[in-house]
Amino acid sequence: MAKRNATLVMAVGHSSVDFYQGLIPVLVPFLVLDRGLGYSAVSIVVLAGTVASAATQPAFGWLVDRRTLPWILPVSMLACAGGVVLLGASTSFGMTLVAAALVGLGVAAYHPSAARIARTVTGGGHREMSWFSLGGNAGFVLAPLVAGPVLSELGLQATGWLAVPALVGIAVTVPVLSKYKPATATRSTAAGTDDWAAFGQLTAIVVLRSIAYLGLAGFVGLYAVQRVGGGGRAATAAVFALYVGAAVGTVLGGRFAERWGRLPVVRAGYLATTLLLPVLVLVPGPSLYVVIALVGTALSVPFSLHITLGQDMLPTRPGTASGVTLGLAVSAGGLFAPLIGAVVDHTSLRAGLAMLVVFVLAAWLISLRLAFRSTGLSRGG
Repeated sequence: MAKRNATLVMAVGHSSVDFYQGLIPVLVPFLVLDRGLGYSAVSIVVLAGTVASAATQPAFGWLVDRRTLPWILPVSMLACAGGVVLLGASTSFGMTLVAAALVGLGVAAYHPSAARIARTVTGGGHREMSWFSLGGNAGFVLAPLVAGPVLSELGLQATGWLAVPALVGIAVTVPVLSKYKPATATRSTAAGTDDWAAFGQLTAIVVLRSIAYLGLAGFVGLYAVQRVGGGGRAATAAVFALYVGAAVGTVLGGRFAERWGRLPVVRAGYLATTLLLPVLVLVPGPSLYVVIALVGTALSVPFSLHITLGQDMLPTRPGTASGVTLGLAVSAGGLFAPLIGAVVDHTSLRAGLAMLVVFVLAAWLISLRLAFRSTGLSRGG
């Protein structure tokens, strides 16, 4: 399969999984409005999916480093879809938590293997991996576009219709997997040595970004309702603006890295986000949506670069690196969702969003110290 076609197919498959990850923030306003859950309660729903994902992520990365598991991609897509369907059908808070956890498990199973396969079949360049990452962002963008109108009109019981993206993802991914030939290098023979010190710093950056991004995704919709009005549709528009900005930032990150190198671009992205977040909580009226999109762009410029940096830092453990830089990036922040929810419950949505600048600022400061022993696979760090 041609590299361009393989890149497109892997991006579509990635989109089908992250559609379900992006669906959770879209569901938050409906869980509040339709089922009467409080801010802390919906934060616990987010936490359930996050714990299931974060707790199993290292295990899946470890497995991928030792065995070729291409079949796990379609299985993980089914798990994500099954969790969302179960969430819509749930009749208790406990069942809602189980459903969210099933989504998290599917996300955890997908990312380590998918990132390793994607770098093999696409050639692993900055631009190709940014398109693979863009697939995930596209899934996040599609979630409010598809689910918002469905849930607004039919309610949470209509989540069965939201299984379609998983079926599409399976249909396009399976043919690629049947032709995939894994690299023959093993952990002991792979080129380069692992730089755990640098990878630890990168992991801290990834976690801090995840806290900020998922905090925005979980509460910016409710903030838009409060500031602009318009109910569920205003919330969906705010989440959509964030996801569109993230998609633009992901593509720009790969292009900027080809010109200026990865580390300078990563640092610039976090600095820009640090400056934009205070504007988000202060800007009045509909201009809020523009600022949300700009924040999403700046915060996502480093996203795809984390993946290749991690794999270059741990050349003998690409599955572990991918599980952390790609999988943990979409799950770790949910561990802090109850903290943000508690701040919102006891203060305001504005205060909860304002505190996110602390995490982004910390990521920028760590990035200033980030350096690693390059394996020579990538230009410019």
